[in-house]
Amino acid sequence: MGVENNLGLLKDYQAYLRVEKGLRPLTCEAYDGDLKTFAEFLEGRQGVLVTAAQQDVAAFLEHLRIHSIDSRSAARKLSCLRGFYKWLLLDRRIHHDPTVNIESPKAWKVLPKSLAEPEVAEMLERAAMMAEHPQAQATELRDRAILELLYAGGLRVSEITGLGTSDLALDAGRVMVRGKGDKERIVPLGRTAIEALETYLRQGRPHLARISTKRKTSPSRQDATRLFLSQRGMPLTRQWVWHMVKTGNKDASPHRLRHSCATHMVEHGADLRSVQVMLGHADISTTQVYTHLALGRLKAVHREHHPRAKAKAQSEDATTGEPVKGSSLRIIHGGKAKRRSAEPAEDAAGRNGERE
Repeated sequence: MGVENNLGLLKDYQAYLRVEKGLRPLTCEAYDGDLKTFAEFLEGRQGVLVTAAQQDVAAFLEHLRIHSIDSRSAARKLSCLRGFYKWLLLDRRIHHDPTVNIESPKAWKVLPKSLAEPEVAEMLERAAMMAEHPQAQATELRDRAILELLYAGGLRVSEITGLGTSDLALDAGRVMVRGKGDKERIVPLGRTAIEALETYLRQGRPHLARISTKRKTSPSRQDATRLFLSQRGMPLTRQWVWHMVKTGNKDASPHRLRHSCATHMVEHGADLRSVQVMLGHADISTTQVYTHLALGRLKAVHREHHPRAKAKAQSEDATTGEPVKGSSLRIIHGGKAKRRSAEPAEDAAGRNGERE
């Protein structure tokens, strides 16, 4: 009875997330998995989701810690539970939220891992060489276009697989992307990415699309308009794209190429707000993990423009014996003040010795 009750609740919550919250299927699946993990834990304690108490939630977090689940994953699961019990309260299925006053596990801020620019360049050049070969196949043109789009636009792998041909506006140099929560954003593209996509659309995709029409079961209308197709003429999966990127560089992944895009933009002077809009981050705090990359540039700007930083730099030059450009010293002789240009310390000391 308790198991059936849990399954019914989870089914209703899934419908709420999809219909009312408008979350994407992958996000709903992740929430469902976290809630089922908690439900199984409660079953071991002879409990169900609607009767869970604060002690059950605390015990669940301790259970995750004992089984070496990292704090970031535990914090995500707790966030999922908070959303679930908030919904139960609003729906008047419970009278008390068991996640209240439960402290979220402390998580270290993990800096995103990215590839160095030469690594990305080598990866893209290799894909370009294969695509430009006289006997290049449609799949090689497709793979190059995917890699260029991942790096040039910083797209998520699910955004790549969900693109349709109508989302491209190559004459305007941009692509319309649907991100998390079906939020749409416009992503600009560079010349190389545009050329790779144009070649794929002209020479590669028509061949893959013809394969799909020869299959016994014709593809759905949505599948037929997908931008990137497999050798069987079907839409690509996230797992396939991940494997393709790994084949090009064992240290790479679709998400690491996304991080590389943001990292290299910040290193070349892009502001965080622009990077946030391009990556589709809902909160600027998500983009702020890249601030450590801009510290060197920030120091240089501070040293150049802040008056105190300028004064410090000039005093450091004076202590090393180097004349400070445009400065002068006031020297007093017989009660009269005269202005004289700054002199090297050694010459001044020598003349003082002669007077003595």
